[in-house]
Amino acid sequence: MRVALGVSYNGQAYSGWQSQPGGNTVQDHLEAALGRFATHGVSTLCAGRTDAGVHGLMQVVHFDTALQRAPFSWVRGTNTFLPPDIAVQWAQPVPDAFHARASAVARRYAYVLLQSPVRPSVDAGRVGWVFHALDEQAMRAAVQNLLGEHDFTSFRASACQAKTPVKTLHRIDITRRGPASGHDLHGCTPCYWRFEFEGNAFLHHMIRNIMGCIVAIGQGLQPPDWMRTVLQARSRDAAAPTFSPDGLYFLGPVYGPEWGLPTRTAAYDWLP
Repeated sequence: MRVALGVSYNGQAYSGWQSQPGGNTVQDHLEAALGRFATHGVSTLCAGRTDAGVHGLMQVVHFDTALQRAPFSWVRGTNTFLPPDIAVQWAQPVPDAFHARASAVARRYAYVLLQSPVRPSVDAGRVGWVFHALDEQAMRAAVQNLLGEHDFTSFRASACQAKTPVKTLHRIDITRRGPASGHDLHGCTPCYWRFEFEGNAFLHHMIRNIMGCIVAIGQGLQPPDWMRTVLQARSRDAAAPTFSPDGLYFLGPVYGPEWGLPTRTAAYDWLP
């Protein structure tokens, strides 16, 4: 039988999702836990790989097994052998035609950014950080240039293995949580920004490279139209430096309703 799992994790302690020889990845820990519970080797395929330090609210994987267990037994049993910062949220049998990556029609990410003159503390490693006030209107104008189908070479890491840099961004939402005014002595109102991205697929470091440009524009270092200039350059050298992985969350893939899979986990209501 084929089983799909929804997996959440705090990525701070791991070298990304994909298995590596050193064994310190989320996939390595998940497959080891599944193997101990199933008492046979388990190989998983995921919906979208994440980099070192990037978090997952609902990574989706599938695997094949001859073991017959109730869905919640897969959840409880696997979690018994996982470290505390990785947890299976749900399990569900799926048809053999289901593929965690190929069946996804879109993918969603969020970047949470702390705007404050003081660095993060209790949320260290879970949010990005800027200590200058950001211009919401300028950022909103800038990201409009990225919507639709484009060649995103300017936002592509040199190590990217994607077959094509052409991707489609369906939406980019920007929200702010915190006081609208009340500058402190440093002239910066502490607040959290959330940038949510949905597209058919993403390149390696694509969102972190876009975030570098958004922040540069939000801080007034570049005008909003600079985003279009960077996009059209089709050169990584044209864009801002890659932004920190700390505030990046893989919200999960989007599947058609025919698969009947969950669309969210409890962590969605915790994330700012």
